[in-house]
Amino acid sequence: MTVVLSEINDVPWLHDSVVAVLTLLVALSWLRIMDTLAARGWLEQKLSRKIIHIGTGPLFLLSWPFFSFEPGARYLAALVPLSITVQFVGIGLGLVEDPDAVQAMTRTGNPQDVLKGPLYYGLVFVACTIGFWRSSPVGILALMMMCGGDGLADIVGRRWGIHKLPFNADKSWAGSAAMFLGSFLFAVSFLSLFNALDFLQPQLNWGVVVGRVSAIAILATLVEALPLRDIDNLTLTGVAVVLGLWLL
Repeated sequence: MTVVLSEINDVPWLHDSVVAVLTLLVALSWLRIMDTLAARGWLEQKLSRKIIHIGTGPLFLLSWPFFSFEPGARYLAALVPLSITVQFVGIGLGLVEDPDAVQAMTRTGNPQDVLKGPLYYGLVFVACTIGFWRSSPVGILALMMMCGGDGLADIVGRRWGIHKLPFNADKSWAGSAAMFLGSFLFAVSFLSLFNALDFLQPQLNWGVVVGRVSAIAILATLVEALPLRDIDNLTLTGVAVVLGLWLL
C-alpha cells in the first residue's frame, strides 16, 4: 500500500487525478446527504438549498492544498465542479431523473430551476478555479463571498428580515447584515488559510487586506441587495473579482 501511494505521489497527473476523484466523491456525498434530508422532509426545502450553497464551495476549496504544484492541477481540480454542473444541466433538461436533488436545490420543485442559480454557481467555480487557482487571493475571495455571504443573507433574511430595504422589498436589513458578515468572515478565513499554507504569492499584508476585504464585502452586499433575481451568483462574484483584481 505504501509503495502504491508513493508511486502515485511521484506522478503529478496521477496524484492530481486521485485527489480530484476523492474530492468529487466527497462533494457528491455531501449533496446526496442534503438531497435525502430535504426529500424526507427533515430539512426545509429553502433551507437545504442554502445549506448546499454555503457548504459545497468551502468543501471544494479545502481540497485545493492537496493538489500538486503542476500547472495542469487547476484543470483537474476544475473537473470536480464541472462534473457536478453537467449533472445539473442533465437534471434541468430532463435527461437525468433526480427528484431528491430537485427537491433540495430548487425553490419551486421545477427541475428547470436547476438551470438558474445552481448552474451559475457551478460555472463560477469552474471559471475561478481555472482563472485564479490557489496562488491568487481573487478567486478565493470571490467564491467565499458568494458562498458565505449570499447563503447566509437568505437564511437570516427569511427568519429575521422584518425591516425591508427601501429599494427591494424582497431583501431586508437583517439579510444584508448577514451578507456582509458572511462575506467578510468566509473570505478572511480562507484567505488566512491559504496565506498560512504559503500558497498566496506574494503573501498578504493583513494590515491592508482586512480593510480592503471589508470594502469589497460592503460593495458585494449592495450588489446582492439589488432586485436581480437568480443571477446574483454571477453579479456578486463578478463584482468581487473585479474589485479583488483592483484592490488585492
